[in-house]
Amino acid sequence: MELNGTVVSGFERVRAEFERSFAERGEVGASVAVWWRGRPVVDLWGGLADPDAGTPWAADTVATIASTTKAMVAISVLNLVERGELDLDRPVAYYWPEFAEAGKGDITLRMVLTHRSGVVSLAHRPVTRQGLVEGEPVFDAIAAASPRWEPGTAHGYHGVTFGHLLSAVVRTVTGTTVGPWFAEAVAGPLGLDCHIGLPEDKLPRLARLVLPESMDEVGLGSQVEGMHGLYAGLADPDSLTYEAMYGSFDIGWESAADPAFALIEAPSTDGTASAAGLAKLFAATIGEVDGRRLFGADLVEQAGTRYSSGTDRVLNIRTDWGLGFMVPGGPFVPGSLPRRAFGHGGATGSFAFADPAHELAFGYVPNRGSELLEGNDLRVNALVDAVYAGLADAS
Repeated sequence: MELNGTVVSGFERVRAEFERSFAERGEVGASVAVWWRGRPVVDLWGGLADPDAGTPWAADTVATIASTTKAMVAISVLNLVERGELDLDRPVAYYWPEFAEAGKGDITLRMVLTHRSGVVSLAHRPVTRQGLVEGEPVFDAIAAASPRWEPGTAHGYHGVTFGHLLSAVVRTVTGTTVGPWFAEAVAGPLGLDCHIGLPEDKLPRLARLVLPESMDEVGLGSQVEGMHGLYAGLADPDSLTYEAMYGSFDIGWESAADPAFALIEAPSTDGTASAAGLAKLFAATIGEVDGRRLFGADLVEQAGTRYSSGTDRVLNIRTDWGLGFMVPGGPFVPGSLPRRAFGHGGATGSFAFADPAHELAFGYVPNRGSELLEGNDLRVNALVDAVYAGLADAS
């Protein structure tokens, strides 16, 4: 497999593992990027962006990143906190009064970011494609939703609600939803190829997703240690897992592979990015990039602080959450990530993180979906392990 791009001396192991993913791990097309000490040290891409057409992956190819989109939303919200426009410990209803319905008046922004609010299901008004296009029906459904446990007392993945709920808050303080605000205030100034709602003129650069042929193939993830509870829940229509993850959507699994779907602002599940864009974005959370820094030291510390840990009420497995991000612990995060690192993965196989202790940021974007739903499959683990092995060589 011919790879393109650059690798700084010391990080050659990343190139080697990337090549192995194409040879041994079923990679179709992908990009991987690493920033270290404020500069890019890895920027690689290869394979096919569209296997049916034979279109090669290019330097400017972007792909759907599924739940890694939540990281872009969290970064947007925390940057508004950094600017003094949002307060983590104010009730969401302070900014969005309609949210106080159905016993949600005391839920704080921090509870949402740490997946502790209990607002995890929209099965009462499942999300439709048209609802995503319009936006308002999804906001109305969240406003009408009831918490599934006493807010603040437990945690459970806000898989469908996270991005939309926070987008409604962003709109109250900026005048626009999170997609346009992220583009204007974060991605634009940093020159990032990261989008919550892909601009139509960029659609020709979008890689075509290669999805599992059936949910049986996705279910292979149940064989991974620590994942059985999730897949048992997804197979049980009476479970909260099923209700929150499947019952909250009235959109077919195959919609994710429709290129036009990427044009919709779907902040929980359907952003697009390049690996270089994600790595640079996370680098800007922990250090200055192009004269800009998104988080101060206090927010960097909080982002990587473990606020929620243990059995997830929704996913029925162990999860660990910082302030808006996955943190080390549990099956969704590579085992080589150190304490205080923070990031997010997605069902398309994408993963991105920042490690402030090592001044490191990482992005990986493939077009072949992961059997583990939230990423961190063999491809991610191998690349992240290679990055940390390379740190010693490059130091």
